[in-house]
Amino acid sequence: MPPHSFLPDSGEAIMSSDKEHIIKSYDGELTRLTGEIARMGELSVSQLEAAIDVVARRDERAAKRVVGNDEAIDQMEQQISHDVVRLLALRAPMAGDLRNIFAALRIAADIERIGDYAANVAKRSIPLSMVAPITPTQGLDYLAELAAEEVRDVLKAYQQQDAELAYKVWKDDAELDDAYTGYFRQLLTYMMEDPRNITPCTHLLFMAKNIERIGDHATNIAENIWFQVHGEPLNKERPNRDLTSSPELGTLGEKP
Repeated sequence: MPPHSFLPDSGEAIMSSDKEHIIKSYDGELTRLTGEIARMGELSVSQLEAAIDVVARRDERAAKRVVGNDEAIDQMEQQISHDVVRLLALRAPMAGDLRNIFAALRIAADIERIGDYAANVAKRSIPLSMVAPITPTQGLDYLAELAAEEVRDVLKAYQQQDAELAYKVWKDDAELDDAYTGYFRQLLTYMMEDPRNITPCTHLLFMAKNIERIGDHATNIAENIWFQVHGEPLNKERPNRDLTSSPELGTLGEKP
């Protein structure tokens, strides 16, 4: 048998090996990207929890540290954006892979905004610590717990590509809306009862709204996961139960 008769098979084996190496390398990059987004998301949740802690402790210096730590989340989002552009340029992904990469870009942007809202809570805690404490401040804890749970669950859904868990987070955001609306009513009542409460309650209103917006970004992430897994938008109607801008809230402090 001529010596060169083995060359075609050898060449095919080499090409197959190269292709397998490329696929494994690409899968590794996607896995690393997913891990970076998960770490970024966990950092944003830690920021929210730290912000609520400084509210309770009325610690101005700690609040400034929380605000300063937001830069780390911003830098992670910039790095992820850079990685996404590089993957698009070098790998030219198609279909499902392209969805994965664009979802990563959008989810990273939502997490960056979550970090911003957590920093805003910490910023507001500084002037709040300069006035006499009021009882409703404790109500922020429950809102923050709901928001943190949403973000952690949706990050889990992203890592596991679990569209059903993402859908559950999307639906359960209504619970945070309800809690925010109730807290809004409570703060308005306190302001009506004593004008001295107006300043601290105003800060608390802004802080509560920031936390409610964190939940909204968690639902954005859930929608991206749904599209990532199914290749189609989440075309379902979710009732918005944030009634703070609705006539249903009634006049100040008055239940509808």
